Formats: sequence, C-alpha cells, structure tokens
Amino acid sequence: MNILSVQMQTKTMSRIGFFLAIFVSTLTFAGVALAETDEQTSSHGQHIITIYDQGEKRVVLTKASDVKQTLEQADVRLETHDRVEPALATQFVASEYTINIYRAYPVVIVDGLKREQVLTPYGSARDIVKDANMKVRDEDMLTLEHSTNILADGAGTRLTITRAMPVTLVLYGAPTQVYTQARTVAELLSEKNITLESQDTVSVASTTAIRDNMTIEIWRDGVQAVTIEESIAFPVRTVLDADRPVGFREVQTPGVPGKKQVVYEVTRQNGQEVSRKVLQDVLVTQPQEQVELVGNKTTNSLTKSKGAQQFTDSRGVAHRETYYDLPMNVVMSACGGGDYTIRADGAKIDKDGYILIAANLGNYPRCSIVETSMGLGRVYDTGGFAVKHPHGFDLATDWTNGDGR
Repeated sequence: MNILSVQMQTKTMSRIGFFLAIFVSTLTFAGVALAETDEQTSSHGQHIITIYDQGEKRVVLTKASDVKQTLEQADVRLETHDRVEPALATQFVASEYTINIYRAYPVVIVDGLKREQVLTPYGSARDIVKDANMKVRDEDMLTLEHSTNILADGAGTRLTITRAMPVTLVLYGAPTQVYTQARTVAELLSEKNITLESQDTVSVASTTAIRDNMTIEIWRDGVQAVTIEESIAFPVRTVLDADRPVGFREVQTPGVPGKKQVVYEVTRQNGQEVSRKVLQDVLVTQPQEQVELVGNKTTNSLTKSKGAQQFTDSRGVAHRETYYDLPMNVVMSACGGGDYTIRADGAKIDKDGYILIAANLGNYPRCSIVETSMGLGRVYDTGGFAVKHPHGFDLATDWTNGDGR
C-alpha cells in the first residue's frame, strides 16, 4: 500500500468519526430533551391532552389554555350537535386532561302519532328528549331501541314515548292531578303509596281499568281534613375534583325540589287545633338531583403541629378545626356501617373516602357531608367542644397514638 492510499484512508476515517460524534451528540441531546419534557410541561405552560373521538385515542402536547383552543390546534372538527366533555370553555388548571367527544347520531322520536327525527350525542332516553327540548314526566315510559323499519325511520335508532294517563285523585275532598302507567285502580293506589283504612271508601271498584282523565274519589267518614302542598328537598350529589383547591364549589346541574300533597286529619276544640296527624301524602313530582363539583386539593390543611386552625368553606362559613385520636368503631354503624381506614396523611376515613368528623349535631346532622381543610368529611360523632364552637369540626386522625386504629 502506498503513502497516498494511507493518507486517503486516514482522512476518510476522520470524517466518519466526526459525523458519528455529531450523530451521537444529537441523539443524546434529543434523549435529554424527551426525558425532561414531562418535568418541564407545567413550568412551560404546556398540557398533555388525551382526546377520545369515536373509539380513537390521540395524545397531544399543547400550550392552549382551554378545550376549544386545543381541539382547533389538533384540527378536530365538531358538528353543531356534537358534545364535548369537559365543555369547550373549560380552562386548564392541571398538566394533564382527558377530552371525550361524543358525536351526534340520528334518532327518530315517536310520541303517539307524532314522529320527529333529531341529531343527538346522548345515549340515554331521558337525555335525548331533554336535548330535543321535549317535555316528559317521571311517569312517562321511554323505550330506546334500534329501528327495524328502515322505510319509516331510516337507518338509526328509535325512541318511543308512552305517555302516562292523567287521573284526578280526590283525597278526602282535595283534588290532585296525577299521572300513571297503572292498569287498574288498585295498581294506581299502590303506585302512589295510598293505604286505605277500614273507614275509607273508594268511588270505583279496585279492579276498574284506568282511563284518561278519569276521577277517583277517596273519603273518610267523620274526619275533618286539610290538604297542603309541601316541597321535597332535592338530593345533592358531590363530585370531587382533585385539581381544585379545598373550598371550591360549583353547581354543575341545579337541583329541582319535588312536590307532594299531604292530607292531615285535624282535630279542633273550641276553635283551636289540638291535634294533627298525616292521613296520606301523595307524590306529585319527583325532586331532581343537584350535582356539585367540590375541590379536594388541600392547600392549607390541618396538621398535627398546628393543633387547631380556622377554615372557611365555599359558603363562607368559618369553622374551628381540631383533631382527636380515638377508636371509631363504636360510631361507624351510625352511617351505614363498614370499617374505617387510615389515609396516608393520617386522617381516618370511611368506606366512601370521607373523613370521620365530630360536630354540633344541631347544625350538622349525623351523616351529613361537610367541607374541611383536609377534604370532604362525614359527621359521625359529637363532643363537648360543639357547645362552645357550634360550627367547629373535630377531625378523627391517627396522629396521637399512631396505632392504626
């Protein structure tokens, strides 16, 4: 081999080594950048968003501040009737989010002789009619099924509404309009939780078939009756949001109180009412559940070293918080039973994850759900402190004994 060949090979090897060094450096730099991405996401204002759309999953990294901007940047097209959860206007407060897109599909709604085709993203019958701005009662029967009549309904889904029949029910002289799917008078009375006493009489036989707008009268001999319409409190369902701080509360779905007709038997002497008892109460409308979003991210929670502190809840009520450490088995049966466990931070929690709380039972009835600086709690207990501090909470913890009980 001559000297010229050796020099050329040496130069070639040098160039290969130079480019190889650059390639390795590039890979190393890229690896470091990728490894640091998750850690730097929140500091750079970026969010990792998982999008589910018609069974497909996409993960995007974005600096967008809300859901709408994210979908626009991801080139996700939405039609008028499509639904997105969380809502398009939702602002990002955490580093990671999941967005679900529910695409609208055709549904034929059959309501007696009326047929209407709608586009809806909802899967339940009640949600579909609500989305279509159609009014239905609790007693109306809704049937959702795949259409078998393509000529009449087209390819898609059919929702059939079977309307409840209106009936005038006269209880001891007080008329009430009710709706029912019952076939006979006996079934109607059972459905409305009406129990007849020996001195009660019904205007029609119990086997009589129910028909639209019929009147059924119930009378009691020698009784003075007063009928009052009363409200039924709506239940509240709490949804915990670990990204929102403790004290945050937002109503997602407003509740609607129900109504009932209550018939009282009233006894009077010398013009004064001396006794009153309930004869019947008839449900008129069901209360509608309220859904509330409550923050569960602790920021200034009670600790063992603090001993006591003031906490203001989302309604602006100030509570003096303390803690105690006693075996809680004796009170667990008060709210449905079950065991309690010790949370990582030392709080004693029930089977549903609520902190065990002692409080003034006059202000906070047993088993009621309350806000604390450590998250939501359930009232199981009370104590002498509750007299001096009627809005105070004593939180059950394992901080004193540390024995896991």
